[in-house]
Amino acid sequence: MKGKVGKLLTIIVPVVLAVFLLYPTWRSYQMAAERATLDSAAQVQWDQVNGEDFRKEKLRALKLGLDLRGGMYVTLEVDVVRLLEEAADRAAVDETFERVIEETRRQAEHSDEDVLDIFLRTFDRIARPQGKSLVTYYELVDVRDISEERIIERLKRDISEAIDQALEVIRQRIDKFGVTEPTIQKQGTRRILLELPGVQDEREMRQLLQTTARLEFKLLRHGTDILHAFLNIDRYLAGKTSSDSARVADTTAAKASSATPDTAVAKKTDTAAKSDPYAGLSDEEKVAKFRREHPFISLFAGQVLIGERYQPFDIAEEVIPKLPSDAEFTFVTTEDGKRQLQSLLARPDIRRMLPADAEIAFGAKPERGTENTPNRTYGMYVLKRDPELTGDVVTDAYATFDQMSNRPMVLMYMNSEGSERWAKITGANIGKRIAIVLDGEVYSAPVVRSKITGGSSQIEGMANVEEAKLLQIVLKAGALKAPVKIIEERVVGPSLGEDSIRSGISASLIAFALVVLFMVTYYSLGGMVAVIAMLINVMLNLGILAGFGGTLSLPGIAGIILTLAIAVDANIIIFERIREELHRGRSLRASIDEGFRHALPPIIDSHVTTFLTGLILFVLGYGPIQGFATTLMIGILTTLFTSILVSRAIIDLWLSRSPQARISFGEVLPATQS
Repeated sequence: MKGKVGKLLTIIVPVVLAVFLLYPTWRSYQMAAERATLDSAAQVQWDQVNGEDFRKEKLRALKLGLDLRGGMYVTLEVDVVRLLEEAADRAAVDETFERVIEETRRQAEHSDEDVLDIFLRTFDRIARPQGKSLVTYYELVDVRDISEERIIERLKRDISEAIDQALEVIRQRIDKFGVTEPTIQKQGTRRILLELPGVQDEREMRQLLQTTARLEFKLLRHGTDILHAFLNIDRYLAGKTSSDSARVADTTAAKASSATPDTAVAKKTDTAAKSDPYAGLSDEEKVAKFRREHPFISLFAGQVLIGERYQPFDIAEEVIPKLPSDAEFTFVTTEDGKRQLQSLLARPDIRRMLPADAEIAFGAKPERGTENTPNRTYGMYVLKRDPELTGDVVTDAYATFDQMSNRPMVLMYMNSEGSERWAKITGANIGKRIAIVLDGEVYSAPVVRSKITGGSSQIEGMANVEEAKLLQIVLKAGALKAPVKIIEERVVGPSLGEDSIRSGISASLIAFALVVLFMVTYYSLGGMVAVIAMLINVMLNLGILAGFGGTLSLPGIAGIILTLAIAVDANIIIFERIREELHRGRSLRASIDEGFRHALPPIIDSHVTTFLTGLILFVLGYGPIQGFATTLMIGILTTLFTSILVSRAIIDLWLSRSPQARISFGEVLPATQS
């Protein structure tokens, strides 16, 4: 009995595991189809109820590659030669240096060699015979330790950081553009490979990728008038008022609250006491009702600064008059709430309802979770629309540690113009927060502790070294000296993607049908066992690919088809060995035992060598080759499991039904055999 249970589990567990891993894929497609049938207004309500679940299912679903979905394939190159040119002291640049730069650019355009190596080799050939050195053209902050080795180290660091800056800026812009499941990765020492599924407007995407990053320093905006604006947006979205009347109501409410706050509070309290609209409802019903009646403020939560601590508060008419008119607020939202708010705030009619000097921005990275908010949350900031300073004054930034507290921080340096303006800004806003905004998203909002002179600023408040390094990249993006350019671009239309899907599915079905036909015809019932094991093999292959967040591409489908052939090959080796043992006169059970035992070494040998080949392709290859290698390697592992363990378990269970049970491998057995 125990043996039967073990064999049943050998068959059932991989099937259940595959179904579990593939369920998010099926569910995400179902939810996407359901959402696509709704109009825009219904989609907003649907997103409020199902948006978070939809996002989670999409993250866990099996992703389709660019060749199956359509979109853009772009290769960007960071202009490292431009960085080397701009990093030099302009007063020292002469005709010799310009010749070195020109020759370096010419060679770099026709070579994948590291640009710095080309530059140094060209410099040695052209500039050194004329008595020039790197010290002639490049300066260091610490003039006491200036040497060519230090200059080369700095140039290497600047080149590496330029790639990181470009990656961060491009990733943020693509996320804001709304591209789902993009692939963004380094390729070599100066290139960035992008796969952007679903993108059709290549002109807009091209402009987005090559536009210079915009770094801004903006003060947080205070005042309760922003809360009145939020409530009016709420009423407008709920259909209780028009955009124009909401703005009038905003002005009237602000005047009333500032003139007679006690009277306003008393009126609201009396009204609230008369009826409770949520009386008799369950907690779930209360939440659903609140979301329907407050489609805007239900997407975020607020805190107000009282003394030196932030305290939560409800955004309601009866609460606002109790708050100081110049109160400082912070807001937080979920990842799904951030997307919905960004969609709403992109509408002109909603933006018109905000104060003219205010804008809403969101944190670029999720904030640290707490016991009350364990999920990913994002800061929501009300900023002054006009920046106090822009990133073109930033000359450098370094992630380091505070020697007193040993906490991560970032040192930021500005040029002389920026230093003077920064001193005035910080001196006039001590105790206030200034947001560091890159391309419309807030990376940090530190508090000004004192007037900062000299152009050197210390930014604290990072949770870890990674956050400090990210802020360093963002700050230096404002002074980015290495622009990116598109060197390769391909557009895959959705029709080609659909054709690829149909062709891939057709090829897989034809291959599978031919294999089934051959196995059942030649090996009879044993062939059916191989087909069942092969089905489990394919399910496991796709499930594991989805579980690891992989992407299925057309080469990946080719890898799966090859896996089918390998799985069949393993079963053929086993079945042919069983037939040989039967010809020698062994019993059926003894032949099966011998067949599996003797076939195991050649199966393992062929599978291991094929797996190593796939591993080499995965490590050394790019894009499509990696897609093929991934499904091939997963298929090799699942084939070993299904061809040996699952097939044997099915055969043993079939034979254990009764002492007279038989199974044919295309061989007619004598009636006395058992």
